[in-house]
Amino acid sequence: MLELEKARRYYASPGGAVHAVDDVSMSVSAGELVAIFGPSGSGKSTLLLLAAGLLRVDAGSVRFEGSDLARLAKPELLAYRRMKLGFVFQGFNLVAGLTAEENVAMPLLLRRMHHREAGERARAALDDVGLLHRATHTPAKLSGGEQQRVAIARALVGEPRLILADEPTGNLDTETGDAVLSLLSGLPRERGAAIVLVTHDARVARYANRVLGMRDGRLTEPDLEAQAAIGR
Repeated sequence: MLELEKARRYYASPGGAVHAVDDVSMSVSAGELVAIFGPSGSGKSTLLLLAAGLLRVDAGSVRFEGSDLARLAKPELLAYRRMKLGFVFQGFNLVAGLTAEENVAMPLLLRRMHHREAGERARAALDDVGLLHRATHTPAKLSGGEQQRVAIARALVGEPRLILADEPTGNLDTETGDAVLSLLSGLPRERGAAIVLVTHDARVARYANRVLGMRDGRLTEPDLEAQAAIGR
C-alpha cells in the first residue's frame, strides 16, 4: 500500500545540509501496523510528513497504492489526504474555535457529507476514544490528553486506508494510552487499514506487527534495549 524507495529529505542549516530522511526504503501492506522506533530528532516525523505528501522528497520516491505522490497534481494529492489518509499530528492541530465534535466531523464535511451524518459519525468516533461526554467542549477547555484523543478520533472518523500517527500516546496516561493503542491495533484486522506510527516509547512499539528503528535519518534495527522491552 505504502512504499518509500531511497527517499531523501534535506534541510539547510548554517552548518550544512541536514539529512532528516536519508536513503530510506520501506513498504507497508494493508492490514499491517508498523512502528518506527527511535529517539527525538531521528527523522521519524519527517518520514511521516513525506508519506502524507505534506513534504516532497528531494530524491527517491513515495508511492501510495502505486501512485507516486510527487507526480500527483494538487487536486489528486488533496483527494489522497481527504479520502485515503488519517493523520495524528504530534501537536494535535485542532481548530481552536470548534468543539471536539466539530473538529472530528471536519474531514467528513470536507468530503461534502451531510452535517447530520457527519455529526453522528463524529460522536461515534469520540465515543471510541472515551470522549463523547466532552463533545461540546472547545480545545481550550480540554486537557492535553483529551486534545490528543480528539485528534485520534478525527484521524479515524473517515475510515482511512492509511493512518499515520506521530507519537499518538505522548500525552496520555498509561491506562488511556493502552486503550487507544488497542483501538489502533485492531484497525488493520477489522478494516484492512495500514498504520505507521512513530514513537520513542518501547511500550507503544509492542502493539506493532513490525518494528523498525530510526536514527540519524536512516532505518536501522531497533536497539537491544528496545528489542528487550518489546519482546522481539
